Amino acid sequence: MIQIITVSAITVLLFMIVMFIIAQIKKNNSIVDIGWGIGFILIALMLMLISENLNIKDLFLFAMILVWGLRLAFHVYFRSRGKEEDFRYAQWRKDWGKKAAVIAFFKVFLLQGIIMLIIAYPIMVVFSSIDNELTIINIVGILIFLFGLLFESIGDYQLYCFKRNLLNNGKIITSGLWKFTRHPNYFGEVILWWAIGIFTIGSDLYLTAFISPLVLNLLLLYVSGVPMLEKKYAGRKDWEDYKKITPTFVPLIGRKG
Repeated sequence: MIQIITVSAITVLLFMIVMFIIAQIKKNNSIVDIGWGIGFILIALMLMLISENLNIKDLFLFAMILVWGLRLAFHVYFRSRGKEEDFRYAQWRKDWGKKAAVIAFFKVFLLQGIIMLIIAYPIMVVFSSIDNELTIINIVGILIFLFGLLFESIGDYQLYCFKRNLLNNGKIITSGLWKFTRHPNYFGEVILWWAIGIFTIGSDLYLTAFISPLVLNLLLLYVSGVPMLEKKYAGRKDWEDYKKITPTFVPLIGRKG
């Protein structure tokens, strides 16, 4: 397991250094968001390459991470193509002033690399195990993963189509999956990572793998996901009306504003 963690950490560090260099050349730190999904693919790929006991569970997990990571990377790329730096990173750049590059390396790229390692821990658990049987529980994990991926993908696509319509300029999407939760993309993301936790069942140390979706859940709900986006719209009448009737996270039964 130590070797697997070491290889994963080195992979993430080198990847984040490359992303940082590209971001400084382009003067756009939000490029790190495009690399988020790719980083997980690289971790899974490196662990697969060094594995001496590659089995069916490893291959299924790699396929899951590959599909999820590529979809996310392409989505973020097309969403941000031709646009300026994301408002969050632009504000930080302004706040950090002349030391923006140095601070960004540690507070954006290195920090995201550390978080990436924590979230990727279930991948390490699966690749460190000698278990090679695909059980019913693992299959349930795959099915839940597909549900989360589909939910996230549909939510992202609906938002993409909504924003492409010039008639919706300045408006807030309240249709499709966004009618049932204010953050269907985040909800789908959390679901699929809990599913990956379920997929690890049967592997050595599988109980510890659930730290990953738990951390992600807390980050999206209370730190960098929901709070930062909702702060952007706070005070707008249309947003406040939307909050009153639409759950924050869990569709239909979640807490409303």
